[in-house]
Amino acid sequence: MDHILSLIIFFPLLAGIAGFLVNKDSIRVYGIVVSALEFSLTIALWIGFDNNIDGFQFVEHASLISNFGMSYSIGVDGISLFLVILSTFMTMIALIGLNIEKDAKNLIISILYLEMTMVGVFLSLDVILFYLFWEFSLVPMLYIIGAWGSDRRIYAAIKFFLYTFAGSVLMLVGILYMGYFYFQQTGIWSFSIVDWQLLSMPFNLQLWLFGAFFLAFAIKVPMFPFHTWLPYAHGQAPTIGSVILAAVLLKMGTYGMVRFLLPLFPDATIYFLMPIAIVAIIMVIYAAMVAYAQEDMKQVIAYSSISHMGIIILGIFAINAEGITGSIFLMISHGIVSGALFMLVGCIYDRRHTKNMSEFGGLAISMPTFATIYGIMLMASVGLPLTIGFVGEFLSLMGFYKVNWLMTLFAGTGIILGAVYMLTLYKRSFFGEITNEKNRGLKDLHGRELVALVPLVALVAILGIYPKPLLEPIDLSVKKMLVLMHKKAVLPDTQDFILKVNTIKGGE
Repeated sequence: MDHILSLIIFFPLLAGIAGFLVNKDSIRVYGIVVSALEFSLTIALWIGFDNNIDGFQFVEHASLISNFGMSYSIGVDGISLFLVILSTFMTMIALIGLNIEKDAKNLIISILYLEMTMVGVFLSLDVILFYLFWEFSLVPMLYIIGAWGSDRRIYAAIKFFLYTFAGSVLMLVGILYMGYFYFQQTGIWSFSIVDWQLLSMPFNLQLWLFGAFFLAFAIKVPMFPFHTWLPYAHGQAPTIGSVILAAVLLKMGTYGMVRFLLPLFPDATIYFLMPIAIVAIIMVIYAAMVAYAQEDMKQVIAYSSISHMGIIILGIFAINAEGITGSIFLMISHGIVSGALFMLVGCIYDRRHTKNMSEFGGLAISMPTFATIYGIMLMASVGLPLTIGFVGEFLSLMGFYKVNWLMTLFAGTGIILGAVYMLTLYKRSFFGEITNEKNRGLKDLHGRELVALVPLVALVAILGIYPKPLLEPIDLSVKKMLVLMHKKAVLPDTQDFILKVNTIKGGE
């Protein structure tokens, strides 16, 4: 277990390189086997993870450029553990369940490279290393959208790249200045997130650096008004690209907020809390209303993702254990549910080559198993109690309730609107008589699709009823971060606020 994190990061890369030697007729099986082995490594990581330790575990460190404090430093804690598992699990499920018609070899190799970058983002403790993985993730996704997407794929791919890259440039400026500030304070260079978390900085400097990091993360989420790249990316991307984009890539932005913004800039976090919360509520309500207006199934789920990410951001900026723990759990649950919904849309698209709801109706008659699984995932998406979606949404909103009950009430309307647009989609597509004869003879879900979707259904039910195995390690690391925020804050008002909205007293 000494180098399990390095193995988890670089195994997909090495397997991707070896994939060029694999016969194109065997590449799908090869990709599934590689992704299954990668997922098995993350399960082994979970088994070896000590739930009683609140800090980083399995840490690996090697100096790269010692004069400037750059190193290969990786580790995992309760905040990042399940996001790593989510990345490998959804990659495996997508490769198993989805149909790949064109140039499967290059697509699967691109997916493996993308998996390496996603895992690297969640495991990096050196900020330069984090930035490299963050940027490298753009390349395979750009290629996936641009090469395997629909008619306007080039426009969608370039828009995705330009938006996210522009934000990343500002983050790089912030990273370099943080390294320089650390050098000024200590006399040595360091880009270690662990070192940076111990460093207090003036309030005015926090504001500027917070802005540099926040913009990059906000675009990645994406927050309103930077959200316009996402519907295009989802609409034009192949189904497997949409699954991984919704399930994992968007979570890199919210993970960055938890990992960087809160512990590094506690005073700036509180200062910007209300404006960010207002934008998050706009996301929740506006995206839900736009989702209701869509005719394309895929676009409904794309705008639904934006709405749900608004709830996640509210939980993060509740600055208490309930809210942040709930937001991290919601990242995981949204990854599972949105990934499953995009897979289901891909299944019907393979059969009918259309995603417009007006083309369907009565699918529950011709495809009862498909309708059942779609219904379960739909209920999880709207946060039905005893499903995985309810746990994260409830905790996130409960956490923000301690900050402002009225704003939480407005955010809660997003759940009602979510039920409206999702049930409308279900009614139009699945209920009633079959009016289009093309839908009468559609084949129901077959073996490979069921192998991929049934585990997702099981997780929706099991973690909705018993989320404790995930919540406990997440909560322990979150509470440690909150204590650190309280100690680092340079303004008394910030310390008072953190104590006010938390059950943690004096570091307990």
